[in-house]
Amino acid sequence: MDLEYSYVIIDSDAVSNLQLGTFLEEYGDFVCSGMAKGPDDGLNKILKFAPDLVFINLDQKAPALFQMVMEMHQYLLEIPMVIGISKSKKHAYEAIKNGFFDYWLAPFNEFDIRKSLLKLRKRMPKTKEPQTICLKSYNDFQYLDTKDILYLQADNNTTEFFMRDGTVINAFKTLKTFENQLPQNFIRIHQSYIVNTDFVSRINFGKNICALKEGDKNLPFSKTYKERMDQLKIILSKNSVSSLN
Repeated sequence: MDLEYSYVIIDSDAVSNLQLGTFLEEYGDFVCSGMAKGPDDGLNKILKFAPDLVFINLDQKAPALFQMVMEMHQYLLEIPMVIGISKSKKHAYEAIKNGFFDYWLAPFNEFDIRKSLLKLRKRMPKTKEPQTICLKSYNDFQYLDTKDILYLQADNNTTEFFMRDGTVINAFKTLKTFENQLPQNFIRIHQSYIVNTDFVSRINFGKNICALKEGDKNLPFSKTYKERMDQLKIILSKNSVSSLN
């Protein structure tokens, strides 16, 4: 199942903004999350929407924009692909040094854009993640639906899966083994815990705990994983109506 790519545009030129948006609309699976005119608002939009792609017009405030790209790495678990836009090749070398995915010259060349976006799809395929995880023990294969897993807890060299129905299932592998096998909504928050973020109902940074919607359980998170909790807060806040006291 193909999913959509979200993007943020940072560009003070309204005409350039409109032209880029029009090009991307033709591809169907690219959706604009936000637009910004400068680096400060741009970084705010990136942290708020956690897009897959960021388009940056480098013809104005280039040094500040490159600094913003470096700052992203301090706050984000997953760094978006960055595409630089300019009327000249002046900033191309700096863009390469900063890990940009591509560099587009304006006015846009439709053929170049098509090649770049196809290359992007190949490198970052948007397919639906597997919904089950297989626990294997000798000749026994057990399949768990990931949406029914509340959290995982390390127990020496084994891992316990705590399920929505209250059952606990043991796997004879370490927590680290499952960290990269689970869908993206599962994150490591502690040396001993991986949580299904779909069930997180509260994050208390004073007590370093997160509460789950089901199971009446509070899970601790450690300072080592605080950046992940900051990112989780951004993601959860993005999908909620905020009311700040």
